[in-house]
Formats: sequence, C-alpha cells, structure tokens
Amino acid sequence: MSKYAVINPATAETVKEYATATDAEISAAIDSAHAAARGWARTSTREERAALVARVADLHRERRQELAEIIVREMGKPIGDALGEVDFSADIYQYYADNGPALLADEPVDLAVGSEGSALIRKSALGVLLGIMPWNFPYYQVARFAGPNLVLGNTIILKHAAQCPASAEAIQRIFLDAGFPEGAYVNVYATNDQIGTIIADPRVAGVSLTGSERAGAAVAEQAGRHLKKVVLELGGSDPFILLSTDDLDATVEMAVNARVDNSGQSCNGAKRFIVVEDLYDAFLGKFVAKMDEVGPGDPMAGEAAYGPLSSAAAAENLERQVTQAVENGAQVLTGGTREGTFFSATVLAHVDAGNPAFYEEFFGPVAQVFKVANEEEAIQLANDTPFGLGSYLFTTDTEQAARVADQIDAGMVYVNCVLADSPELPFGGIKNSGSGRELGTLGIDEFVNKKMIRIA
Repeated sequence: MSKYAVINPATAETVKEYATATDAEISAAIDSAHAAARGWARTSTREERAALVARVADLHRERRQELAEIIVREMGKPIGDALGEVDFSADIYQYYADNGPALLADEPVDLAVGSEGSALIRKSALGVLLGIMPWNFPYYQVARFAGPNLVLGNTIILKHAAQCPASAEAIQRIFLDAGFPEGAYVNVYATNDQIGTIIADPRVAGVSLTGSERAGAAVAEQAGRHLKKVVLELGGSDPFILLSTDDLDATVEMAVNARVDNSGQSCNGAKRFIVVEDLYDAFLGKFVAKMDEVGPGDPMAGEAAYGPLSSAAAAENLERQVTQAVENGAQVLTGGTREGTFFSATVLAHVDAGNPAFYEEFFGPVAQVFKVANEEEAIQLANDTPFGLGSYLFTTDTEQAARVADQIDAGMVYVNCVLADSPELPFGGIKNSGSGRELGTLGIDEFVNKKMIRIA
C-alpha cells in the first residue's frame, strides 16, 4: 500500500491511494519553487500577491462543502467541524490579504541624537520555504503558514500528512485556480528521506513544522545542521484552571467543548482540568455527567459531538495510554472504552506525578481532573508539564486573572473562554510545544529578511 492514502477512519475503507514522489519529482519541485522565488515573487508587488491570496479565500468559500467532505473521509472530522475549518481557513487568507501589505510596510528607525540622514527596516522574503503539516486540521494548518508567506513573497513546498493526500491535492488546485504561477505553491508527496533532501538544499531558506515532539526534534536537527530558520508548533497538554465562576453550568459546558473539539485531537485542546477544592466536587459531578452524555458518531451525518479518531493506530495508542494510566493508579470516572476507531469520552482522576499519564499528551477525548487548594497550587500544577502551548483560566476576579495569566508558562492564555482562536491572534508555544508564532501580526514576521537600510 502507498504511504499516501485516504483511509476513512469511520469505515476502514481505503478510498484512494496516491503515488509517493520520485526523487526526480522532488528535485523538480525545488527547481520550480526557486524559479518562482527569483522571478514572480521579486517582480510582483505585495498588493498583487495579496489580491491572489484574497482569491484563495474566495475559492475556499465557494468549495467549502467539497473541501469539508474530503477531510471527513480523510481523518474523521465531523462535517460541521469540517465546514467550520474551511471557513476559518478562508478567514485567515482574507486577514492576510487585507492586512499583509500594511504589516510589511517599511519601519523608520529613530537615529541617535546628532546623527544625520535616515534609517529604516525593510521587510522582504527569504525565498523557498518547506512546510510540513499534520492531519488534524488539514486546511487550517496550511492557511496559517501559506497565507502570510505568500503575501510576503516567499514560495512554498508543502508536504502534507500521509493520510491527507486528497486535501493536499485540493489545496494546490485552489492556488493554481486563484492565479498563482507554477512554483509559488508546490505540493509534494514526499518521504522522510526526501524531506531531509529538501531541507539540505541551499535554495531552501526555512522550514515550518506542525506535528509531534519527535518530528519536531528531527526536523530542527536537520535545519540546524544546514543553518535554516525553523518554526515548530508541537504538542500540548493545556491546563484548564477553574478558580471561581458565577455560572458553573456554562463553565462545565465550555470545559467539555474544549476537550472533545476535533474529537479531542487538538494540540491546544484543554486536557488537564485543575479545579480549586471548594468547586471541585460540584464541577466534577457535572463534568463527568456531561462527558458521559456526549459520544462519537457518523462524522458525515454531523449529529454526534465528535467522530472517530483519525486512524486505527491513533485509537489503539489512546487505549494503551488509558490502560497504562489505570495500571499506575488512575481511576476512570467515565468512558475508557474503544470500539474500532471510536473512543468514548473519558475522565481520569487520581493521576499523580508518578504516573506516566501525568506528563503525557492524550490526543483524543480523554480528560484528567485535579483538585488544588488555592491559586498558588493551581499555577504550580499547571506549569508542571513539559509542554507550554495554550492554557485556559476561569475566574470572576479581574485582578486574579491578570496575576495568574502572567504566571502561566505558556504561549497563550485564554481567560473565561474556549475555542476563541482568530486570525489576528498569534498562535504558538514554549518548552516542548515548540518555538515561533503563526497568525496575527507575528505570523508574517517569522520568515522575513528585516533589512536595515541606513542613508547618510
């Protein structure tokens, strides 16, 4: 069987296989991207490139049903979530089409007193970039990388996840139909060895990866060896900290949504629920009851709270993690069962620091709950993780919100809200969750030559 294939996780049907790229095709992809970087990207203006990106946004909206159904078949995303992902991706492209040229405007530099002349920072493209994208958000992950960099004038070689070849093909077709020239955006069905070849090529200026810690470490090592800029968005075990609330039912609803969104397969999904002791029992009772109510179903029907996990291997790995957690002292309060690729919504309690589960990321609808005595203990527990992607803080005290948010070791803090990502909000983490930022004003500032020009 080919490495690249659409295997519907809900039915186990192999829908279509795609041929892995030959070495000659990889070489041709680099040639094409490099030629576009030296030609089209240097002769077109930011405004012209932004107009093409705006057309990409339009085509996502026009083809939203078709695009959504593709990823339902590829990775089991419920159709409603899939439609939402297509819409969000279109919004990201639109954001950079509307704001990209202004974000790239020259920045004057105030010279020291007594200096004559002027100075400025001019932002320009680096050249060819390699993007390595995961399966859990097939369109969104590409949009936040490709949108800003194409407005900037970088060209892109995109290696998508092996289980997302159809969406990868559809994305490339959109860029061509939008009017981008050959080489501006090139999809490749590459092997890991071929990825190493692309990174090593001196014509490739940088690489962006969203994926696992292991993949991030491997790519960062290769990029470092060849002195290439790298942006990494890796895993997360985001805390959901509840210190006070004036509506416990609404807070519980948000907690459940934050855990089962995308079938629990979001890097920045809430995974560790840390609750102050005077609210713990009430929260736990309602949270377990709500998690017990939700369940997986046919993702194309759009009626279930979540769908299957992305593959049989993903479901089996999650089952192994839950089993190992229980063997090491954790208690299953609800769920914990697998049927094929479908996994029940699960709540684990009594997970202590000696349990392997304490420091692991659970990529599926599995929540861990913890009781803490006070704010200080909540912060300590929230930060006791190798990850530092996002975090969620619930409190009715505005001063406490500011104080605690400042002490959380994470790239993002959401206060009294979940699922609040937006194109203008920078996304990224620290520690084992990676480095660099995407989206917002920071996302267009990663793969850029900030050239200082001093005029006497």
